[in-house]
Amino acid sequence: MRPARSVLFDRIGLLYTGDPEHEELAGAALVAEGERVAWVGPAAHAPAADLRVDADGRAVIPGFVDSHTHLVFAGDRAAEFAARMAGEPYRAGGIRTTVAATRAATDARLTEHTARLVAELLAQGTTTFEIKSGYGLTVDDERRILRVARAFTPETTFLGAHVVPEGISADDYVALVTGPMLDACAPYARWVDVFCEPEHGAFDADQARAVLSAGIRAGLGARVHANQLGPGPGVRLACELGAASADHCTHLSDADVAALADAGVVATLLPGAEFATRSPYPDARRLLRAGVTVALATDCNPGSSYTSSMAFCVALAVREMGMTPLEAVRAATRGGAAALRRDDVGTLRPGARADLVLLNAPSHVHLAYRPGVPLVAQVWRGGARVA
Repeated sequence: MRPARSVLFDRIGLLYTGDPEHEELAGAALVAEGERVAWVGPAAHAPAADLRVDADGRAVIPGFVDSHTHLVFAGDRAAEFAARMAGEPYRAGGIRTTVAATRAATDARLTEHTARLVAELLAQGTTTFEIKSGYGLTVDDERRILRVARAFTPETTFLGAHVVPEGISADDYVALVTGPMLDACAPYARWVDVFCEPEHGAFDADQARAVLSAGIRAGLGARVHANQLGPGPGVRLACELGAASADHCTHLSDADVAALADAGVVATLLPGAEFATRSPYPDARRLLRAGVTVALATDCNPGSSYTSSMAFCVALAVREMGMTPLEAVRAATRGGAAALRRDDVGTLRPGARADLVLLNAPSHVHLAYRPGVPLVAQVWRGGARVA
């Protein structure tokens, strides 16, 4: 058997490793063997490799880990966005517009559209990403959305409890979600999620608990859409059930923050949603000060955050949420990995996947310093160049 192909990344400007022991290294090099990082250290001590990539002073960071997306959908809600920019408030009911378009789309059409969005993610440095269902709301449509998603990522999430579709009561729909729909979808999912916003037309604490508990019994990990549109029970429910993450976390009480810290639940912040809905941004500084692990994700969806750019979310987090550039990059890599309970991505330590990004900049600070500029020069995934 031939030895694994090795690649030396040399003359790196600033290497952000995501490893707490040696988080930032100047004058460093990195060697990948096959799909894994084999060596990280001073460039002068770098071992030989089959291929040399001259970084020429450019920064290297781990591939972004986007732990919250809704990539499988059809249709367009640009008119809704324009209405919000003209002063109309955001309402979760717009989800039903996308549900109708997604139900009407063929599997081939959904796959083609998802592939375009995945290509956008990869080109912008995202090498690990999660995809949720939630735009079908029938047994067959939720299952086919997850089957499409599973072709692109192992990080798939059953979100049948996104909103209550028309023509059925909330309690009857929860019974459907926790019964036949879960049975059909669990084989294609790693996670279960629920939109817990009882004051804004979504699911209350008891309904959300039933959905998450059923998913956990089926072997799925839990995550929760929590406290996006106002105060509510979502964060505390996530902590009660040991969810991997509570996502949005825009409206938090002191008790919510303390619960996240005590339970070790990741707070996944989605600044693209606040940008696109003109809503208040979450206070990341408050969470970090309390010792909460913070992740950043795009929430890529057609209604409230139609962006696939993690770099954009990093810039928003620095400008609007009180994070330093280092904290934001950490949240977009290692934080996202924590939200997916992964220790093989979001870092460039030996043994991790060789998922890395070369930036057309000397340091990762430029992601926030030069917002909107396409700084990604190269993207490597599992030791192979993909962009």
